[in-house]
Amino acid sequence: MKTSQFFCIILVIALAIVSWRLVRGGSSSTETADSLAVTNEAYDCIMTRTSCRAFTDYRPTEAQIDSLVRAGLAAPTARNARPWDIIVITDRDILDTIASECKNIKMAAEAPLALVACGNLGIARSKGGDEYWEQDVSAMTENILLAAHSMGLGAVWCGIYPIPERVKFVKELLELPDSIEPLNIIPIGQPKSPLQPKDKYDAERIHYNGY
Repeated sequence: MKTSQFFCIILVIALAIVSWRLVRGGSSSTETADSLAVTNEAYDCIMTRTSCRAFTDYRPTEAQIDSLVRAGLAAPTARNARPWDIIVITDRDILDTIASECKNIKMAAEAPLALVACGNLGIARSKGGDEYWEQDVSAMTENILLAAHSMGLGAVWCGIYPIPERVKFVKELLELPDSIEPLNIIPIGQPKSPLQPKDKYDAERIHYNGY
């Protein structure tokens, strides 16, 4: 067999294989679409995120902190009011004070960074969205948690509002104006050990077209 004939046969076989794969892919387009719908990076980030309460000595960079803040401020907000403020805490003394005074935020003693997600009631009232600020700041918080996870960082949502003594402590510590309400504190850092997300799926909690 001549060399040219041999390569022609190889080419025909290769084309046949490619054609078969294309036909196979076309016949299962729904399966392919469904597969793509649950394998993208955003979905994986949501499904693998979990709370982190132990951190290494690694300090997030300024670029990482900026990205976390930008992610938070990109959250959905009722009437585009954006009734929020973020306090960035890197001061070791402040973090240690939070850890010692707030039983639910003891991990701040290890965290090199914490973001305080606050509601700006002045903005909320001026935009007619004062009844939605908690929802808006919660959406901002979730964006920050997911952004942290996407960077390989760990974070945990620690509630402040509406517990009066917690709110009072944080407002006094950070010298917040009366119009600024701290919803939560988010300690952030590099996880000290690998984290295993919980499987929270429960089919009994899902209802269609009514309860």
